[in-house]
Amino acid sequence: MDVASMAAAIMSMQAGRIQIAAAAAMLKTSADDGKAALELLQAGQNNAGQLANVASGVGQNVDITA
Repeated sequence: MDVASMAAAIMSMQAGRIQIAAAAAMLKTSADDGKAALELLQAGQNNAGQLANVASGVGQNVDITA
């Protein structure tokens, strides 16, 4: 797996985490926005699903601080 692929996978995973966190916050603030929150949760799950075929441990030792 090349560096660009790993970077793209990491970015997708981080985007999924952000979407899930945003959806959780929306669920806490308003029950009426449940449909929108569900759509965000599903988008986050889809992003995380892209990493399902990545080998165990890939990206653990990548230093992403700049």
